[in-house]
Amino acid sequence: MTILCVRFQLPPMYEAALPGLLGLLEEFTPVVEALPPDGALADLRGAERYFGRDAVELASVIRVRALAHHGIDCVIGAGPGPMLARIALRDARPGVTRAVPADAVAEFLADKPVAVLPGVGAATARTLCEYGLDTLGRVAAAPLSTLQRLVGAKAGRDLHEKANGIDRGRVVPNAVSRSLATERPFDRDELDPERHRRALLSAAEEIGARLRAVEKVCRTLTLTVRYADRSATVRSRTLVEPTAHSAALAKAVYGMYDALGLQRARVRAIALRAEGLTPAEQASHQLSFDPVDERVRRIEEVADRARAKFGPRAVMPGRLAA
Repeated sequence: MTILCVRFQLPPMYEAALPGLLGLLEEFTPVVEALPPDGALADLRGAERYFGRDAVELASVIRVRALAHHGIDCVIGAGPGPMLARIALRDARPGVTRAVPADAVAEFLADKPVAVLPGVGAATARTLCEYGLDTLGRVAAAPLSTLQRLVGAKAGRDLHEKANGIDRGRVVPNAVSRSLATERPFDRDELDPERHRRALLSAAEEIGARLRAVEKVCRTLTLTVRYADRSATVRSRTLVEPTAHSAALAKAVYGMYDALGLQRARVRAIALRAEGLTPAEQASHQLSFDPVDERVRRIEEVADRARAKFGPRAVMPGRLAA
């Protein structure tokens, strides 16, 4: 077991803590891959030899240090490869690292549903289940030719390898992601456009606050609307200027939503992603002589300080407080 998949139990809108937590992992190994908003992969092959401890023992040390230095707990999965570590994380809980021994991979995967494999989406899982291939053990036992007929030659070969525990992935060191995302699912398929717009405003407010917390601005917004029939519409818009201003983000998102021309659409969820993140200090801003805009930005700064002190719901638009 040389790979750890760590998920830090960060409070909502606290992604700004992730770089520091990644630094904690880098004290053990330079091979760390960020998985925003709250996770990371770490390759401990060199660390095991250097510290004279196995990955599970190092995972315990990492958890204690995260609690001691940052006040943040974590759950950890360990395995011979990144895929197996990610799957193991699903069974982990605070204080107990879920480990997959290299000699027990087949037993570990046998009863898992096919949907746990990275790259297996809802459509592929549904196709496999229709033919009785609902667990990884059954997929592993199926002939390669059968899987290729069902999902395609390349996808079938990849699926067959993963179901048999062949993990060809590797940990790729990177920085924190150049995008932020949030989603607003509805309790039931929602027809009311007003509720759609409230979800859009809530998502824009969260993205704006998170961007300002990490001192970033975004260049592009991507809106995804998921419907009751499992279909989805995705639209992207490049902003006039990079921004983290919630009002500007909300205005752009409203425009994208209105352009869809939805009529009594049954919406299941709305997701928003901010992309093309750059440091706020490097971004240009068109000066405005509008005193209202300046006042709104100053109020936003005060609201951010209040939310940082009293929680994310301390200050919010009146439209969301109802």
